[in-house]
Amino acid sequence: MSIDADHLAARLSEIISPTPGSGRDAMSWLWPALVRELARGRPVTVERLVVVAGRDAAEVRDVLAGLSGTEYDDSGAVVGHGISLRDTPHRFTLDDRVLYTWCALDTLIFPTVLGRSAQVISPTLGSGELVRLTVDPVAGVTGLEPLTAVVSVLIPGGGSSVRASFCNQVHFFATPDAAQDWLADRPTGAVLSVADAFELGRLLAHELTGDPAPCC
Repeated sequence: MSIDADHLAARLSEIISPTPGSGRDAMSWLWPALVRELARGRPVTVERLVVVAGRDAAEVRDVLAGLSGTEYDDSGAVVGHGISLRDTPHRFTLDDRVLYTWCALDTLIFPTVLGRSAQVISPTLGSGELVRLTVDPVAGVTGLEPLTAVVSVLIPGGGSSVRASFCNQVHFFATPDAAQDWLADRPTGAVLSVADAFELGRLLAHELTGDPAPCC
């Protein structure tokens, strides 16, 4: 791997939760609870987060307000943060429940956070060729098609939105050669094998959440 996992985790934590005083602490208690609830396939209310996170409503609302890019429905319930109930190109199937993620690396991070296997289908940037794989928190990546697929990753720079500064730059490519134009324009980027990207995702999950527990 040619990307610094500790540095990347620190930058992601800063961008995801930029509110002063929240940072890694908020990532360790609110973010895992939020994504586990989203993985159930239904909108997540503040009231539900109060129960599962064991914090009061004012604290939950304050931290949610500082989480970059969070998606809400018309009632104010959360419908997306990394895992989304809204369509994206990255299809993430968990126990026959079809969900979506914001980027290619998310599909490799969340099985570790959730403690469960997922089936992934995602188009490659450029050609649109579909990448298919199963991601398991213990066994890693299996059933990868095509076997030559790679993942683009970069250390995000400025900007307050994790989705704009990071997620929108993290893609599957069909081959390493297909990613070279992307890489040439991004000096803080790297192109990783899917297996290496999974290992990076596993490190990030632990860096961002401390000790991810199995979901549901």
